[in-house]
Amino acid sequence: MRRARAIMIQGTASHVGKTLLCTALCRLFRQEGWRVAPFKAQNMSNNAWVTRDGGEMARAQALQAEAAGVEPSVHMNPVLLKPKGEAVSEVIVHGRPAGDARARDYYGHWRERAWTAIRASLDRLLGEYDVVVIEGAGSPVEMNLRRRDIVNMRVAVLAGAPVLLVGDVDRGGVFASLLGTLWLLPPAERRRVAGLVVNKFRGDPELFREGVAYLEARARKPVVGVLPWIDVDLEEEDSLALAAGGGLPAGAGVADLDIAAIHYPCVSNFTDLDPLRRVPGVRVRWVRGLRALGTPDAVILPGSKNTIRDLLFLRETGLDRAITELARRGTPVVGLCGGYQMMGRLLSDPHGYEAGAGDAGGGPGAGGEVQGLGLLPAVTVFGPRKRTAQSRGRVVAGEGPFACLQGQEVRGYEIHVGRTVLDPGAQPLFLLQEGEGRAGAGVWDGCLAAGGAVFGTYLHGLFDNAGFLQAWLAWLRGRRPAGGGVAPAVGCRARREEEFDRLAEWARRHLDLKLVYEAMGR
Repeated sequence: MRRARAIMIQGTASHVGKTLLCTALCRLFRQEGWRVAPFKAQNMSNNAWVTRDGGEMARAQALQAEAAGVEPSVHMNPVLLKPKGEAVSEVIVHGRPAGDARARDYYGHWRERAWTAIRASLDRLLGEYDVVVIEGAGSPVEMNLRRRDIVNMRVAVLAGAPVLLVGDVDRGGVFASLLGTLWLLPPAERRRVAGLVVNKFRGDPELFREGVAYLEARARKPVVGVLPWIDVDLEEEDSLALAAGGGLPAGAGVADLDIAAIHYPCVSNFTDLDPLRRVPGVRVRWVRGLRALGTPDAVILPGSKNTIRDLLFLRETGLDRAITELARRGTPVVGLCGGYQMMGRLLSDPHGYEAGAGDAGGGPGAGGEVQGLGLLPAVTVFGPRKRTAQSRGRVVAGEGPFACLQGQEVRGYEIHVGRTVLDPGAQPLFLLQEGEGRAGAGVWDGCLAAGGAVFGTYLHGLFDNAGFLQAWLAWLRGRRPAGGGVAPAVGCRARREEEFDRLAEWARRHLDLKLVYEAMGR
């Protein structure tokens, strides 16, 4: 049976550029005519994507699949860990919830189950594609974890993949990090490293020639590329990338709309706000504390991996009172998924499903109830069933920003535990159908109050709907004293395609592809 060629990107640490380089290679190999699949054995992230069949996977691998021009599959990320409290994560295996685990338990009895899933998925991809681009996690020489490795060198050996080791020159210490990582590897694993990559280089690369020679002489490995810093407008993988003060897109000028997004401890799917921050004149600020909130044009409560825990965080910081006071004075407030749940009257977790078994301090515990923010006439009850689905539907609300949108289509995806029931007479936002081409009456989603200024929905990807984004921003601008202005519609898919091509050209120009192909055996 023919098996795909594979290449693996490992790093000296987290956030050195592994994800971006893998995305670039996925597009580059696709341009070369190969059928390409991304793969990351295990990812830890609360930014998740839902596949067509309702499976959860990391958004990073879904984005890489898009760069490769293939349908995202849970086999591209067979194990996803979603942190939900202190040392507690939900474990997703092949797209389905398998339970909650503490770190010490996960590295015990969970690890072999995860490895079985990883082997099956990698074997499947190697049999179905021409090239598999594999991403490692963290560093391959975390010495206290090496014997439990199921995501770095053990995967490279399983795939028969050469490894490119990436270091970040921008953070400093690139010589020590690359050489130190290499020298800590056992000889057999060190031989698997086909070359080194220096990433995030600023300035004249000619000035780094001596650095390249130094690395090659001591590593006895080629430097396959010195990659210049690149500003790329694609989603970040984890919340480390959230700047405390937010910002504007490059060249966007002065903000005329100020949007405060609440950054609670268990924030999830923060990429829902990416389409907003890309609009010229819109500033999205991630707010952790009361002082930073100010008087924005709108407040967004994003998703949460532990809604009750994050609602208690709002109480502890006083943000709950500040947000409700802003809403009372007319400031628009939007809740997405967990944020939507917080905005209701009451959250009930009678059996501790949201808090998570053993998650001390994560919520009220079995039989507990927590008062919501009271901004929406709705009650959420948490239970054992988790809903994961791609959904589409139409707008049924008719007030505020929705007045010009009634009947228009919206698309997105749902990932949530808990069922939200509206009070009698409350106004839903959408009538949704699950998946593509599904018949049936559909289900109501979301809730609206305060004449359309306050609303919530379970629909992730809401702002990816250009018609809705344009209408909401135009409505916000119309409320300001200066008024005026219509936000330009944002073609998210077209923009991502341009960025994928930019990344591929970046890799093509600055990597020695001859060495890469030789290492892969092509």
